[in-house]
Amino acid sequence: MAGRPNRDSPTRVDPRTGGPLPEGIRWRADRQRYQIRVVGPNVEGGAAERSRTFLTLAEAKRELAKLVASRNPNGSMSLEHWHEKYWPAIESSVRPATARSYGVAWRLRVKPSLGRHRLEDITSPMIESAMVAWTGGGSAKNDALAVLSRLLDGARRSRFIDYNPAREVKRPSMRESISPVSRALTLDQIQALLNLVPEGAYRGYLAALVYTGMRAGEATALRVGDVDFERGIIRVSRSLSPGQRGELIEQSPKSHKFRDVPLIDALRPYAEAAARGKQSSDLLFAGPDGGRLTNHNARRGADWETLREAIGRPDLRIHDLRHTFATILFDAGASAPDVQATLGHSSLQVTERYSRAREGVALRTGAAPNDALKSAGREPRQPTRRRAPADLNGTLMAQPRRDPDGISR
Repeated sequence: MAGRPNRDSPTRVDPRTGGPLPEGIRWRADRQRYQIRVVGPNVEGGAAERSRTFLTLAEAKRELAKLVASRNPNGSMSLEHWHEKYWPAIESSVRPATARSYGVAWRLRVKPSLGRHRLEDITSPMIESAMVAWTGGGSAKNDALAVLSRLLDGARRSRFIDYNPAREVKRPSMRESISPVSRALTLDQIQALLNLVPEGAYRGYLAALVYTGMRAGEATALRVGDVDFERGIIRVSRSLSPGQRGELIEQSPKSHKFRDVPLIDALRPYAEAAARGKQSSDLLFAGPDGGRLTNHNARRGADWETLREAIGRPDLRIHDLRHTFATILFDAGASAPDVQATLGHSSLQVTERYSRAREGVALRTGAAPNDALKSAGREPRQPTRRRAPADLNGTLMAQPRRDPDGISR
């Protein structure tokens, strides 16, 4: 038959019809089978090939169509192998602190549960099953899911897999089981906490956290020139966070935006004392030896465990001081957009978690039917009083005086 192949090499001529074979299909005379060959990019940027053989041309066509549509030769690569190749790209695209968290998430959670699996075999149900065994809370699991998703996104863009199954997985809830309002300190607890800290660097640093709502890294990076004592404003323009090896790295705030926070009367004495005798470029809240104060060495220096027990809050975290200021702002009558701008939140949804407005919903909605029922029964309506928003400085500097009838004056 014309065009019949020899026994040593594949050919693109079908020996059974004498016609040309479709692209990607060859005839292997030595095996008396049809061979499909799929070529795609490999990790190093070259080409990779995978082939299979079939008894009939129809079978070869069906499998070739499937592979072309949804498979890639590199899909058989393990997730661990792909992580070795792609991790530098992820590391360079995120903040050092984020890369550090991703590294921990990979080592402790993703690699043990999914690292051995082929890229093409990883599915959404498989990821969900792995998440059940992952240790840690919602934040830790979200870090693990985030690094996994970045790995699979890179594989998808490289056309190693057809889609990223991690994007179909529901993220663990980041909502705390306890409202951040409940985690906030009362005004009495704030005063007791600061009074228990010896006068000096640690007390000033903690006062800055509770009276500005700054993140710990933002307070660490604050410089004397960032404080406008005349206008009563603090410019938050930088943050210090640990890098991959624990070193402190200066960068923009978490929101990547500069913001101004008020220098309230309760903080002013601490800020003025911290700035005395320093240059504009000096750290405002430096340690006793002039080094950088962080939440870690401040906890040690102020004996945080003893402080928590002394004020009756054994669960208190440094970050709860930020919660405290957000709650104070709302209690003082600040609007949600103003609180959002001051705290540097990414959305109003995050900010409104600190408002106590919803706590009075039942009382407010119950007042309407009560009034209607009383009117129908011809009972006299009782006048209601609305409490005026308190001044922020007045809220922090003194407790409101109450007359015997319980009305604030």
